[in-house]
Amino acid sequence: MASRPERAGEHERQMVYRRTHQVVKRLAARRSAIMTAARNAASEGGMAAVQIAPIAVRANVAAGTVYRYFPSKAELISELIADVSRDELAAIRRAADAAPGPSSALAAAVTTVAVHALSQRKLAWGILAEPVDVDVSVSRLASRRAVVAEIAGRIDAAVRAGHLPAQDTSLAATALLGALNEALVGPLAAENMEDPGKLRDAVQTVTLLALRAVGVMDARARGLVVQAVLPAKALVGA
Repeated sequence: MASRPERAGEHERQMVYRRTHQVVKRLAARRSAIMTAARNAASEGGMAAVQIAPIAVRANVAAGTVYRYFPSKAELISELIADVSRDELAAIRRAADAAPGPSSALAAAVTTVAVHALSQRKLAWGILAEPVDVDVSVSRLASRRAVVAEIAGRIDAAVRAGHLPAQDTSLAATALLGALNEALVGPLAAENMEDPGKLRDAVQTVTLLALRAVGVMDARARGLVVQAVLPAKALVGA
């Protein structure tokens, strides 16, 4: 049986652990609130709306608290880009991994990229190329490279399965992502895409284009596009 000093020591250790755990949770919650505020601001007003003081108000914290997590606006925006990109990449992988085969996985991946771009166009443009007064080029490049690598992997799997002709999968994936961004969120992108029917048509059109571009025969490409499950965001206005 443990002595009283031993029991007291164990109790103190448990108290320290609980306090430490609570502090960690509180710090994580504050960071999450700041990132959510930054994402909402960028979704509404683009990257120009991501300013320290307004973000602090949105997150219900002091501006000094924001600076403790992100010492500069460049670091805040860079982390926002990384955070949104992680979410997008996870969604792409979930959709592709749930598909029954490599070709349908590629279709699902492209569809998910298109849905994310169209459902939050201001945020997508902000992450892609909206002019900002701080240097976030490293984070932007990392974001694009991650998506290109994921799409390239899906093309490569379809090539190895004999569903696509041999090709430079990295170059093909880069070209596909560039086409999607230009068509959906760049300066040439169509306006007035709030209607869910137009969103769905746009997603299916660019997915069909992507599949044809890498070598899927037209009839099969159309079948894969029809089978692709559109995430719920595709039904929400941009």
